[in-house]
Amino acid sequence: MALPFAASADFAVDKPAGRPCANLLPDYGCGIHSGLRDKGFRGCTVFDCFGAGQKVSQHTFEGRSWRADRATARLMFEVFPVMRQLQEFLWYLTEVLERSEARPVHDDARRALEEVEALTLATPEALLKADVPGVRGEVNGILLRAGDLVRSALPGRVRNHRGADLVGARLRNAGLRGANLRGAYLIAADLSGADLRDAELIGADLRDTDLTGADLTGALFLTQAQVNAARGDAATRIPATLTRPAHW
Repeated sequence: MALPFAASADFAVDKPAGRPCANLLPDYGCGIHSGLRDKGFRGCTVFDCFGAGQKVSQHTFEGRSWRADRATARLMFEVFPVMRQLQEFLWYLTEVLERSEARPVHDDARRALEEVEALTLATPEALLKADVPGVRGEVNGILLRAGDLVRSALPGRVRNHRGADLVGARLRNAGLRGANLRGAYLIAADLSGADLRDAELIGADLRDTDLTGADLTGALFLTQAQVNAARGDAATRIPATLTRPAHW
C-alpha cells in the first residue's frame, strides 16, 4: 500500500504510492504470494522492511488500520520509510554486538542501539522530525570500525573491493575471505564456490549474483534482502540469522 513500484523485470505493473496493490486481500494477505516470481513480482520476494511495517502499524499507530482510519493513512505512509531506515540501523548494530572481534566498539554500538530503539518508539510527529542522516552518519562510523576490527582478526591480507564495479565479474572459487565488498556492484557476478567467509557486504548489490556453492559463513552485515536477490543452491552456506530463499 505505502510504497510505489514501476513495471519492470521486478514488477509486472505500475503502482503509485498510497494505492493498494491489486493482489492485496481483505485480510492484508497477498493473493499471489506462492507464485510471485512466476507472475512477474520478483521485487516483492526481495524486499525486506526489517520489521518497520509491523512496528509502524502495531506500535506507532497502535493497531489502527489505514482502511479503518483513513485520516491517519497519509501520516502512516510518511512515517514508514523513516522507520525502515531506523530498523535497518538496529539490524546492523545488533550484529556488531554479536561479533566478539568488534568488542572495542561494543559500548558505542550499545549506546547507539538504545538511542535508535528509543527513536523508533517515538510519536509519528517526532519520527518525521528525526535527523535520520545524522543518525546514519553516527551508526556508519561504528560499522566502519567494526568492519576493520573483524578484518584485522583474520590471518593474512584481505582484499579491498569497496565500491568496486564487479558487474558480471568472473570470480568463481575466488578467495575473498574477509574481503571489503562494502557497496560493491556484484550484479550477475559469478561467485559460485567463492570463499566469502567474514566478508563485509553492507550495501553490496547482489542482484542475480551466482552464489551456488559459495561460503558466506560469518559474512558481515549481510541482509535477507541481499540473499533473496541472489542465486544460490543447497550447497550455499549463509549466516544462521538468515533464511535460505525458497527459490534457491
